[in-house]
Amino acid sequence: MNPGYEWVFKDKDTKAVEKLDGTNIKLKTEKHRLVALQNRKNVIDPLLVISGYTHIIEGVFRAIGKGYVFPDGEQAGELIGPKLQGNPYKLDFHIWYPFDMAIERLAYRSFYEHDRTFENWSSWFKDYLKSRFIIKTHKSSFEEADFAEGVVFYNSKRREKGEIFQAKLRRDMFHWFYPKIEIFDYDPVGDYELDDQDKFD
Repeated sequence: MNPGYEWVFKDKDTKAVEKLDGTNIKLKTEKHRLVALQNRKNVIDPLLVISGYTHIIEGVFRAIGKGYVFPDGEQAGELIGPKLQGNPYKLDFHIWYPFDMAIERLAYRSFYEHDRTFENWSSWFKDYLKSRFIIKTHKSSFEEADFAEGVVFYNSKRREKGEIFQAKLRRDMFHWFYPKIEIFDYDPVGDYELDDQDKFD
């Protein structure tokens, strides 16, 4: 465990929320106007739509239409849809989903039902961590839904104190995620023998 993240395992106020698989977008509004848009460290001109940012603008405006965007303030969220990460959510459109809303709507209740151990989490991620976004959006059953990319652990009380309040854990961080590759007829030593020069190189 990395120092400073013990709260993930011990603090009862920690939530496990589905990690959406798209791209991070932060926006700023003032008096109902979109005044700033940023993709990670890249500042985007909201009016520069001819140069390939149409899917970002589409996602933000679709979110505005759904009431996800506040009239004033800064918000961060995940843009998901057809042009991002292979579209794991099978969407026909792009949508910006604010992180604060994800904390409320995409948290896993099952996180509180088991001891927080590596073995439990490995089993949870491998067999049971289905995408809550897919289940809600496509009205899919648990069995039909695809697996989530992972979770983000949030702790609102730590956030209020200005402490580290989030951590990520993805399915691809577990050893079972990758297929085992068997190498046939491989001898790491073989008939190779060092000569005197090799011994000192």
